[in-house]
Formats: sequence, structure tokens, C-alpha cells
Amino acid sequence: MISIFRKKDFLIDHLEGIIDIHNHILPGIDDGAQNVEESIGLLEKFRDLGITKFIATPHIMNDYYPNTPETINSALTLLKKEISENKSLKNTEIRFAAEYMMDQNFLELMKTEKLLTLKDNMVLVEMSYFQAPINLNEILFKLQTNGYKPVLAHPERYAFYHTKDLSKYEELKNRGCLFQLNTLSLTPHYGSNMQKIAYKLLENGMIDFIGSDTHRLQHLEKIETITIQKKTKDSITNIISKTKERFL
Repeated sequence: MISIFRKKDFLIDHLEGIIDIHNHILPGIDDGAQNVEESIGLLEKFRDLGITKFIATPHIMNDYYPNTPETINSALTLLKKEISENKSLKNTEIRFAAEYMMDQNFLELMKTEKLLTLKDNMVLVEMSYFQAPINLNEILFKLQTNGYKPVLAHPERYAFYHTKDLSKYEELKNRGCLFQLNTLSLTPHYGSNMQKIAYKLLENGMIDFIGSDTHRLQHLEKIETITIQKKTKDSITNIISKTKERFL
């Protein structure tokens, strides 16, 4: 008989010490933290959860968030100044990359400037939630011929790839994409279909890394409550280990 008092296995206990490779903690430059105070609040909550290392990934999205290395670095400099005056955050480490929307502007950026990478040649990219870009193959080809490795953010959230099999995802993997799972996709936060696909991708060994994609404090409060079921524990802890090993 299984004891009803068995201790729950919380995801956060396995995330301790990880570097969060996808988040929106920089102040005032996208749809994440709107000011330094909100950024500090996020960092303090992360600290309480045992996470103190970050790669900040603000959106670069031409029509909405036309960020540049200069605007991102400026926001990080502002945040670091505040961190330096907060003794409780003395162990916080932040470097920056970006989350690029794969669109025509992204193709132009590749022609004119060096992309901001998570590490080495890995670039975090995303698509519209409504449809894949019609020139997706061209974008992925150009990325790789320019020496970059695409890391697709939250593949589980693209409903147009949700089919009975995983053939659409297999095509992306065959084109050289790595996959980054959103932590909250392990819950119904984005919808039950997204959660279902997240676990299906995990079970089929298609997820490479995990990141929080935190925009606001409520996201971290929900992450804090996530528990791991025995049947999926190996899959989840494996991608956590891969993330730690690759980015620390």
C-alpha cells in the first residue's frame, strides 16, 4: 500500500544550482520586468529557490521590442548597480544573450551584426504562436551557414506543430534545432495541450535544455509548486543535468 504521507518530489529541489538560460529579468526593455524594482523582486525569489546564475534573454522583435546589444547591456548595467547595493544578492551572476523572433528582420540582422549567443554559437530563437514563418527553412539554413546553432525556445507551445505523431518536431531536429523546454509547460499554465506535448517530447528524448521563461513573480510562485512524477523523473532530471553541464 502506497503511503499517502509519502514526501512529494518537487522540481525546484532538482533545479537548485542551475543557470537559468531563458528569462526576462532585465528592467524595462520587453514584456518582462518593467523596472529595476521588479527585476530585484524576481532575483530575490530566484535566490530563495536556489537559483543565482542567469543568462538574460530579452526579446529582439522588430516591431515590438527592437532591442540591440547596446539597449540590453544598458539595462543589465542598471540592474547590476542595484544588485551591488543589495547584500542578499551578492552571489547573483548575470550575462546576457537574447531571444530572437525568426522573421525577415532576423535575416537582416544576420547580415549586419554578430548575434547574441547563449554560449559559444548557440542562439535562442522563437516563432509566432500563430504560424511558422513561411521561410523557416531559409532562416535555419542561414543561421547554420553563418556558424550558429539554433536553440528553439518552448517548442511545446507552437500549437500548429501538435499532431498525433511528432513528425513536425522530428523535421526541426533533423534541420539541426535544439529544443528548450519551458518549466511551466510541465503544468497546464499555457494550456493542457502544451503540457501534453511537453511530456511527449520529454518521453521521446527530444528536449535538450530547460529554462524558466520567467516574466513575472507569479511564474516563479507557480514553478515552486511543481512536483515530479516517478515515471517522468528520469527524463526531467536528465535535461536539467544537460543544462547544468552545458551552460555552467
